Amino acid sequence: MKSQVFRCYVHKRPGFDVEAAGLCRDLREQLGIEGLRGLTILNRYDVEGIGDGVYEQAKGTVFSEPQVDAVYDEDFPRPAGSHSVLAVEALPGQFDQRSDSAAQCIQLMTGGERPLVAYAKVYVLEGVLSVPELERTAAYLINPVECREASLDKPETLARSYDIPERVATLDGFTALDENGLRAELDRLGLAMDLDDLKFLQNYFRDWERRDPTITEVRVVDTYWSDHCRHTTFSTHLDGVDIADPAVQAAYERYLAARVEVYGEEKAKKRPQTLMDLATIGAKALKKRGLLPELDESEEINACSIHVPAVVDGEEQDWLLMFKNETHNHPTEIEPFGGAATCIGGCIRDPLSGRAYVHQAMRVTGGGDPTVPLSETLEGKLPQRKIAQTAAAGYSSYGNQIGLATGHVAELYHPGYIAKRLECGAVVAAAPASHVRRERPAPGDVVILLGGRTGRDGIGGATGSSKSHNKKSLATMASEVQKGNAPEERKLQRLFRDENVTRMIKRCNDFGAGGVSVAIGELADGLAIDLDAVRKKYDGLDGTELAISESQERMAVVIAAEDEEQFIAMAQAENLEAYRVAVVTESPRMVMTWKGQTIADLSREFLNTNGAVKHARVSVPERNFSVAGHEFASLREMASSLKCASRRGLVERFDGSIGAGSVLMPFGGKTQTTPAQAMAALLPTMPGEETAQASVMAWGCDPEWLSADPFRGARASVTVSLAKLVAAGADYKDAYLTLQEFFEKLRDDPARWGKPFAALLGALDAQLKYGCAAIGGKDSMSGSFLDLDVPPTLISFAIAPVKAGDVLSPEFKEAGHPVYVFAGGPKDQTAWDAFHQLAQEGKVKAAWAVEHNAAEGVMNMSFGNRIGFQADPELELLWYAPAQGSIIAELTEDVDIPNTVRLGVTTEEPVVTLYHNGDLPPQHLKGEDSAPIDELLALNEGVLEEVYPTRAGTSEQVEAVTWDRRSPAVFDGEIARPRVVIPVFPGTNCEYDSVRACLRAGMDAETVVIRNLTPGALADSALELERAIKNAQIVFLPGGFSGGDEPEGSAKLIVSFFRNPRLSDAVHDLLKRRDGLMLGICNGFQALLKLGLLPHGEITPVDGNSPTLTYNLIGRHQSRYVTTRVASVKSPWMLLSHVGDLHAITVSHGEGRFAAPQGVLEQLAANGQIATQYVDEAGVPSMDISVNPNGSALAIEGVFSPDGRVFGKMGHSERRGEFVAKNIPGDKLQPIFDSGALYFR
Repeated sequence: MKSQVFRCYVHKRPGFDVEAAGLCRDLREQLGIEGLRGLTILNRYDVEGIGDGVYEQAKGTVFSEPQVDAVYDEDFPRPAGSHSVLAVEALPGQFDQRSDSAAQCIQLMTGGERPLVAYAKVYVLEGVLSVPELERTAAYLINPVECREASLDKPETLARSYDIPERVATLDGFTALDENGLRAELDRLGLAMDLDDLKFLQNYFRDWERRDPTITEVRVVDTYWSDHCRHTTFSTHLDGVDIADPAVQAAYERYLAARVEVYGEEKAKKRPQTLMDLATIGAKALKKRGLLPELDESEEINACSIHVPAVVDGEEQDWLLMFKNETHNHPTEIEPFGGAATCIGGCIRDPLSGRAYVHQAMRVTGGGDPTVPLSETLEGKLPQRKIAQTAAAGYSSYGNQIGLATGHVAELYHPGYIAKRLECGAVVAAAPASHVRRERPAPGDVVILLGGRTGRDGIGGATGSSKSHNKKSLATMASEVQKGNAPEERKLQRLFRDENVTRMIKRCNDFGAGGVSVAIGELADGLAIDLDAVRKKYDGLDGTELAISESQERMAVVIAAEDEEQFIAMAQAENLEAYRVAVVTESPRMVMTWKGQTIADLSREFLNTNGAVKHARVSVPERNFSVAGHEFASLREMASSLKCASRRGLVERFDGSIGAGSVLMPFGGKTQTTPAQAMAALLPTMPGEETAQASVMAWGCDPEWLSADPFRGARASVTVSLAKLVAAGADYKDAYLTLQEFFEKLRDDPARWGKPFAALLGALDAQLKYGCAAIGGKDSMSGSFLDLDVPPTLISFAIAPVKAGDVLSPEFKEAGHPVYVFAGGPKDQTAWDAFHQLAQEGKVKAAWAVEHNAAEGVMNMSFGNRIGFQADPELELLWYAPAQGSIIAELTEDVDIPNTVRLGVTTEEPVVTLYHNGDLPPQHLKGEDSAPIDELLALNEGVLEEVYPTRAGTSEQVEAVTWDRRSPAVFDGEIARPRVVIPVFPGTNCEYDSVRACLRAGMDAETVVIRNLTPGALADSALELERAIKNAQIVFLPGGFSGGDEPEGSAKLIVSFFRNPRLSDAVHDLLKRRDGLMLGICNGFQALLKLGLLPHGEITPVDGNSPTLTYNLIGRHQSRYVTTRVASVKSPWMLLSHVGDLHAITVSHGEGRFAAPQGVLEQLAANGQIATQYVDEAGVPSMDISVNPNGSALAIEGVFSPDGRVFGKMGHSERRGEFVAKNIPGDKLQPIFDSGALYFR
C-alpha cells in the first residue's frame, strides 16, 4: 500500500514573529524593496512513513507549538491584497538539520523507524512588487550554493530514486596525450593541479604503472596534491631572492644563518629555500638551542602540542595542551553559514583526533565594511553585511551546539577582504598525556570509520579552496561546501574523552579536506580500503565520490584487530556508528576497491612527492614604512570609527561560558562592556576533579600594517599577540605560537611572492628575538577575485600556560589608582619582565595591550566599571600614535621602572580626559580631549548596531515578586548522597558541568545516553532511563541544543521522548509517590514547560494558554552574565536561599523569553511559583535588555511547580567555580544544588 505524504504549514503568531519582522525590515531598508507592505514566514513540512494519529500528534508537538504557532493542513490562507509567494529548500544531498531533527523527534515519540521529512521555508511577500524587486528579493533569499526555489506542489512521495552507478571509468589514452591534449583534459575535468602536475601524473602512469589511470585516481591525486592538503605554494622552491629593503635583507641573512645552525652548512646549501622553511625554521633553531623543553613531538600531525604540568586534586600530572588554527575562507565566501560552521567543526576535529578534549575557541575574521549599502555589492559576490551576519550565525550555531566555549571573537575590516573573506578559527584542547597512545600502525591493524555518513556535500572542497574565484563561483561551487552536524561531532567528543577508548587508538585522522582518500590515506603507508563498506547518506554515489567526499563529523582510527569489537561497542554506546573500512598492509600502496573493481592503486612514494616541483622568484621592494599614526583627532572620533568599534553585538551570540572553565568572559566589568583581549580557560578536568591550571591565548594582526609593510606588519602581529598574553598575566617566555597566513594568488609574479616571503621573515625575526616558536600554522594562498586581492595577512596566535589565579583582565577596577604604560617590543622586553613581576606581586589591577593606540586602551578600560581616567596634565604623549607592544596598566601604587611612564589616574567621575601637549605633531591636536564614558560607549556601540544589534525591546521596570513562605514539600527519609539521573540526548552539551555541580554538592550523578540509531537502541535507551529514574531521587534535564533546537523550537527531542508512557509514569512516580525532585536548566527548562511539568507539576498536554519559552526579542543567541533575584522560596531547591538574594549567573540561549497570557502570569505570582527574576545591580526587575536578556514577561528567569518540587530556570547555575569569570563581579554561587542535596538529608 502506498504511504501517504502529509503536509502542514506553520507560522509564528503576531508578537512571536521575530524572524519575519527582522527580514521585512532588512528587505525594505537594505534592499530597497519599497513596495513591500508585510512579510510572513511559513515553515512547510512534508512527512511520509507515519499514520494519521502520529501525524496529528506530531503536528502539535514537533512541527509547531500551540502557544506561539498557527498550523494549517495542506495549504495556508493567502492575504487579501496583492502578494507573492516564494518557497526555498535545501539543495538535494545537502544536510538539512530541521528535517533531520523533525524525523528524530517523531522517531523518539513513536519508538519506531525514522520517517522521511522534507522542509521548505515559504515567504509570503505582501504588496505590489515589481519584477526587478521580486528578482532582487529572490537573489537575497536564495544562495544557489546551498538552496533553490522549491515547488509549491506536494510530491506524491518523499522517497528518492537514484541511478546506481556500476563502474568507475578509466581515462583511456591518457598516457599517450600530448601537451595540448593534457591541457584540454585539465580544463575538462576542472582540476586544481597545473599542467606540470598533470604531466608528472602522466609520466608516473606511463613509466611506472604502465596503464591509464581511473578517474578516481586522478581525482584522488588532485585532492592529495592540492594546496589545501599539501601546502603546494609553501613548498615551492624559491630560486632567486631580490631584496631592496635593508631591514628585510638583514632578517634574510639571519634566516640563512639559522639554516646553517639547524641543517649544517652543506645541507643548508642543498636544501631548497621555501616559504615552508621560513615558517618552520624558527622552531627548529630554538629547539636546537634548547629553548623548547615543553614541545611534544610525534609522527602524528593533528595539532600543535606542548607538555604542561598540572596539579589536579593535589597531584601533579603531565598534560598535553594542544592548539590549532584553521580557515574556511573559500567556503564561507560562497556559503557563509555552512562555511563558517564547518570552519570551527574542522578546527575542533584536528586536536580531537589527537585525543584531546577541545574546550575553548577563538574566532578572528575579516571582511569589507559591513555598514555599506547592499547596492554597492560587486557582481558575483554576496553582500558584505550578509556574509558577516550569516557567517557569525553559522560559526556560533556550530560552536554553541557542540558545547564549545568561544572565549574571544574579533572581526577585522579592510576593503581587500571583499576579494575573499577571512574566516579563521583557533581552538585549545587538553588531555592527560597518559590518555594518548601513539604508535606506528602495523600490518593487520584495522581502520575504523566512526561518526556521520557520507554524501556529496564537500566534494571538491580541498581543490576548490585552492582556486581563486570569479563571477561564476556562486553558481558552480555548490558541492564544494561541507555541511556541519554539531550534535554528531559532540558524540565524538564524548567518546574520545574516555581514556579506555583513546588508549586503544594507535593513530587517528579526522575527515577534513580530501575525505577518505586523505583521512584514511594518510594513516599508514600501506592500506587496502573497501569503499563498499563506507556507509552512505543516500544511494547513487560512485566510487570516486565515496573516495573524496568531505562529509563532516567523521573520524578514522587505527586500532589492533583484537580491539575492533570492543571499540565498536563503545562507540555504539555513545550513539555513534562505527565499522571497519580498511586494513593496514605490508605493501606501501594505497588501494581502493569498489564493487569488485580496483579503482585506485597508487604508490605511497608517488603520492608523497606532492607533484611536480614548483619554482618561483621573490622580489621585496624597499618600503618607506608609514601607517596613519594620527588618524583620529578626538576620543569621540575614535569611538565612532569602524576600526575601534565595539563588537559586542557580534560577540554575545557565541557561548562564552559552557564548560564552566572560562576564566575570562569576552566582556568584563559590571556593565560587561570592556572587551577582554585574550581568552583564558581552566584545563578540562573530568567532573569530580579540580585544578587551577589554565591556559591563555591571544592573537595579533593588523591588515593595514601588513599592507603598508608585510615584514614589519608580521613582526608586529607576533609582538601584539605576546603583549596580550603578558597583559593577561602570562609570561611570554612560556609562550608558543601558531601562524595563519592568508595571501593573494601569487601566480608567477616575484613581487606577489615577496609579500608572504617578507611577512614570514618578519614573523621569524620576532620568534628569534622573543625566544617563542611557531610550532604550527595554516596557509591559505588563493585570496583573489578577478583583479582584487586580500591584504597580506599573517595572524599570530600565541598561547601560554598560566595559573588561573594569576589571570588579569583589562577593565579598570577602582578609582584613585595610578595608570602606567610599559613600553615593550622586539628591541627590549625589560618592561614586559617588570610588568610580569609586578603582576606576580599582586600590584597590577588591570592591563591592556595596545593594538592601535593608547587612547583606545584607556577608553576600553574605562567602559566595564564606568571608572574614569584623568591623564597627567603635563604628560607629553602621542595618544593616537601606534604603540604596538606597549601595555597600559592600572597599578596599586606608583613605580619607578625603566621604559615605564605614568599616564594618569583612575577617577570616580565617569569621564575620560586626555591632554595633547608640547610641540609633538600633529599640530591640530592640542589641549584637552575629554568625553563622558556613557557618550563614548554609545558612540562605540552605535557603529555596528545595525549590523550586530545590542538593543531590542523596551526598558520599563516591572514589579518585584515576593513570596517568603517555604514549600510544604518534605522527604520522608534520609539519604546521605542523593542520586541524580541526567539524560544525554543528541545535542545535549551541559552534562559534564551538571555532573560536576551535583558532585560538588555531595550528590551522585548518573548520565544516560539516549541512543536512536535504530528502533532497538531507542527502546533500550527508554528502558535504561526508566530504570535510572526509579533508582534516583532527582531527574536533572541539562542545557544544550537537543536536536539542534529544531524543528524551529527548543527541547522538542526531549519532549518527544518523555511523552513515552513508561517514562511519564516513572517521572510521576518520582514526584508524587517518592518525594523526588526535578530540575531543568536552559534546554531542560524549555522541556519542562513544553511537557507541562511546569507550571503544573505533571506531564500534561499544552495548549495556547500554556506558558512557554520562545525566541529572544533581539532575534539572536545571548551569552552573558545576568543578575537574578530570588523572588520565592516555595521550593526545596531554595532551602539555602532567601527572598531578595542576588546572584550573578551566566545565560546562553536563543529561546529564553518567558511568555504566557496575563492571567497565567498573575496566577504564577499569586501561587509563589515565580522563582527568580532578572534584575539590575540594585535588585530592580526590568525589561531593559541589559538586565533582561531575552524580553521575558515580568522579567521571569525561573519558575516552580505548585509544590516546588520541579524547578526550571534559564541561567546556568551549574557553570561556576573559584576561577570562573574573574572579570564579572557578583555572587556566582546560587546554592540550588546544595539545597537539593539538603532536602534529602
